[in-house]
Amino acid sequence: MKNLEEIRKNRLKKLANLIKAGINPYPAEVLRTHTNQEALDNFNKLQNKKIILVGRIRSIREHGGSTFFNIEDETTQIQAYLKKDEAGDKNYKLFLENIDIGDFVELGGILFKTKKGEKTVKVSKWRIIGKSLLPLPSEWYGLEDIEERFRKRYLDLILNKEIRDKFIKRSEIIKKIRKFLDENGFLEVETPMLQTIAGGTIARPFKTHLNALDMDLYLRIAPELYLKRLLVAGFEKVYELNRNFRNEGMDREHNPEFTMLEFYAAYWDYQQMMDFTEKLLKSLDNKVFGKKFERVEYDKLIHPVKSRKAGAAKQQFNGASDKEAFAKIKAPTFVINHPVEISPLAKKLDNSSKKVARFQLIADGLEIANGWSEINSPLDQAERFEAQEIKRKKGDQEAHQYDKDYIEALEYGMPPAAGIGIGIDRLAVLLTNSKTLREIILFPTMRPKSNK
Repeated sequence: MKNLEEIRKNRLKKLANLIKAGINPYPAEVLRTHTNQEALDNFNKLQNKKIILVGRIRSIREHGGSTFFNIEDETTQIQAYLKKDEAGDKNYKLFLENIDIGDFVELGGILFKTKKGEKTVKVSKWRIIGKSLLPLPSEWYGLEDIEERFRKRYLDLILNKEIRDKFIKRSEIIKKIRKFLDENGFLEVETPMLQTIAGGTIARPFKTHLNALDMDLYLRIAPELYLKRLLVAGFEKVYELNRNFRNEGMDREHNPEFTMLEFYAAYWDYQQMMDFTEKLLKSLDNKVFGKKFERVEYDKLIHPVKSRKAGAAKQQFNGASDKEAFAKIKAPTFVINHPVEISPLAKKLDNSSKKVARFQLIADGLEIANGWSEINSPLDQAERFEAQEIKRKKGDQEAHQYDKDYIEALEYGMPPAAGIGIGIDRLAVLLTNSKTLREIILFPTMRPKSNK
């Protein structure tokens, strides 16, 4: 079997042959009258009419003086038929000797059915519109290495319809979310990705530097504090669907950059936000989210147990960590009323100074959403930030920074409100029956391959 470099050299010769024959292998203009699916769907109407189709060649089968090949566009594949007698010796030979699987072509001709009844385009004129220099993996060595699939996602999408369908479904999920929020009076907004203070959650940020102003900035870990500034400004329902960046570990449910939906509603509390979130998710998939969501108190699920080694209190559930406890939850469940120590942005419950009006939505072991009644007291929020600053000084790189500007915004007055963050990637994992975030992120973060 030829190695990859030999195949490339051979294709470069074919490219040179096409150019020598006066053909531009990479034309700017493409003439297409129908997609492949349109040609198949309207076969009876289009028979004996000249049409032009385009696509990537996926297979070639020569039979004496005729060649059958399949082309694929975004919609589907269709069979094409090129006959030596009708194409002419020179034109037919040029195709046979210089066109490969993976090349993009433009085909002019008419539709007909073969003896086996397959709908086919009979080619009277062909033109190359994109010469490939490397072979598709299925033609050469396959694409079985999972890491390689993620590195070369474009090949994975070419070869694997199931993977392509997952990303189409992901896009449809996002469209439905936007539609639901828009129809319920929410306004889509955009807030800064580069921030002077990495706020809105507890996480370790990425740091960068702006040369123009000679100042350090952070890639945002959450849009929350900017969205709540809009509540101060008088907007009552806002949402943002965009990227967040966190310099943390990577595993089944974490990627350094990820897509997050956050939305906020003035004059709501966390109970109303839970009800609304349940309706939103059921509108996306009633099969997965069809049953009524359970609600479980945080301290009923996870309770402090002293460590034998250090004597320090740890959050455990039947001897398991927070994450392990959540992993046991399969049906969609709201875990509610968390300890104030781990919730620096959530409002305290009216009947408790140690618990906050917060919820996490867990399904199939994944945290899908995190929300709460928002703190609108500048004094309370300032105290929370101060407590976080103490942790930062002790070396906790994930502790929340003190945001003086946000405290000032709160002092102008913010209405009672509730907010939520929904991880779109995790939601897509759940709704596409995937195993990890890597499967549902088009280009997940990967370590570069060694030159060796």
